[in-house]
Amino acid sequence: MTPRLLQGSGAIADAAILAGCRFFTGYPMLPFTELLEEMARKLPAAGGVCINAQSEIEAVNMALGAAATGARAATGSCGQGISLMQEGIAELALNQLPLVVFNMARGQQDYFQSTRGGGWGDYRTITLAPKDIPEAVAHTQLLFHLADRYRTPVILYGDYVIAHTSVGIEIEALDFGPLPPKDDWALDGTMSGTGRARQTWTWARGKPNTPGPGPSAAWESIAEKYAAIERSEQRFETYRSEDADILVVSFGTTSVFVDRVVDELREEGLAVGSFRPITLWPFPAEGLAEATHGCAHVLVYELNAGQMVDDVRMYAADRSVIRSIGGVSQDDSGMRQGDLLNADEVRQRVRQAVATPASARQ
Repeated sequence: MTPRLLQGSGAIADAAILAGCRFFTGYPMLPFTELLEEMARKLPAAGGVCINAQSEIEAVNMALGAAATGARAATGSCGQGISLMQEGIAELALNQLPLVVFNMARGQQDYFQSTRGGGWGDYRTITLAPKDIPEAVAHTQLLFHLADRYRTPVILYGDYVIAHTSVGIEIEALDFGPLPPKDDWALDGTMSGTGRARQTWTWARGKPNTPGPGPSAAWESIAEKYAAIERSEQRFETYRSEDADILVVSFGTTSVFVDRVVDELREEGLAVGSFRPITLWPFPAEGLAEATHGCAHVLVYELNAGQMVDDVRMYAADRSVIRSIGGVSQDDSGMRQGDLLNADEVRQRVRQAVATPASARQ
């Protein structure tokens, strides 16, 4: 296969269609707009439907309806738009319906939104944060698989860099193994009037007027499912961390800059390594604990006021060595990462943190 020069949004659209996505809807909002445009251009040719919704609320509920039929469906926005989708995402989770949500974020300030959620009920959303376009292509296909496997909404946490960078790339179908059939829950319209009509509401499944498990039993079952996901779906990547005395934790595209600084500081004699959570939820707790064992400095570089650092504090081997060295970083438009997405800035902050006496640390 010959590599093609694609912008990130186009590559993600191709990967989604290759993964079997046949329904996509959204409301244009930068930097998600280009993904919506790419899906509108490409999906009909693949036999699918793409709808430019009139609002994010309309989009997520259209996608919910498509997911209830068993179709591979997706929606998305940036964090501001996804905030309007939170009730719909919760309904998808509690109805146990699979959906992929693309957050083409305006920075890294949506970490709490993705990992804590703003909807109601006991649910979580599997969230993958790719570092570059090739990984975003792989994650897109994986997320459709995970959504179907666990019957849950999932999130791809992208950003302006991934959406707008162009790379030469080959997009190939990935096989993640078999999935359970959808015959026992998907709504296909054939059962109306038969006495066997289905409901998606999880505590009322079955024939009309047939009692379901009730809310407590249904929600307990869902809580158990997310506990199992938390144990089994933790993903992370380390770089030069085996002998690291200083470990820098970052996520998404920021980690590419961090890894470059790791190489530079290694050449200068500092024993630096990096840790990148690939799944923001479930957070790779065991991996972080192991990677931080024996480190004198655990430095968290994220482009927000301090969000992922909460999870690092929860799971690192020694909380006393943790410092947040990132910060809010937006350009004047509010659409893109600002000055802190910069290898020189990372290097300066790592050196400053290492040089600061323990008594002066916050």
